[in-house]
This record gives sequence, structure tokens and C-alpha cells, in this order.
Amino acid sequence: MAYVDGFLLVVPTDKLDEYKKISKKAGKIWREHGALEYRECAGDDLDLSFGRPFPKLLKLKPGETAVFSWIVYRSRAQRDQVNAKVMADKRLHSVMKPDAMPFDMKKMSMGGFTVVVDV
Repeated sequence: MAYVDGFLLVVPTDKLDEYKKISKKAGKIWREHGALEYRECAGDDLDLSFGRPFPKLLKLKPGETAVFSWIVYRSRAQRDQVNAKVMADKRLHSVMKPDAMPFDMKKMSMGGFTVVVDV
């Protein structure tokens, strides 16, 4: 069964284009090293009346956008191999500089997930 790394973060809306440029470059690197999918999604229909809407969960302020992203791998073992290669890739370091990211990394959530249903 596949394995997924998932991410949820807050990006200032005026920095979304900058974030997309970085993500496109990073996604190509992940795919080159074996990731099956790389998706970055900006929220645009989040004010729902049931459950806990993303804006409330993330404590979004005016001018902020929720971004939901995921990377799919064949397995957790393959994810670990791919991520080791990605983290060693110098191209990633030139794109993703922790002190110059277009969002607050302290507001980012992430984790690895085993796929339990695949329809």
C-alpha cells in the first residue's frame, strides 16, 4: 500500500506566487528521486458550516491562505530512500532556505501516513 507525506501550512496570500515557484522546483526534485505524486493545493472554499473549518483550525488571519500538500510514495521504505536523496540534493538547498521561506515554518504541520483505503 502507498505511503503519503502530508503538509498543512499558512502562506501569506501576497506570497503565494513565490511559494508556488519554490514548490514547482521542489516538486520536480522529489519526482526525479522517485516520488509518485507531488501536490500543492491552495484553499479557496474553506468557510464550511460543519466540522472544524481549516480557517478556524489554522487560525487564519485576513491575507493568509491555507495550503494543503502531499507527496505519494510506493511505501514508507521508499519514502525514506527518496527523502534521503532529496535532502542531499544541492538544488533543494538553493530553493528552500529556512530563513527566507515565504511562510512561517512554525505554523506548518506535517506527518507520514499509511494509506488505509485506496478506491
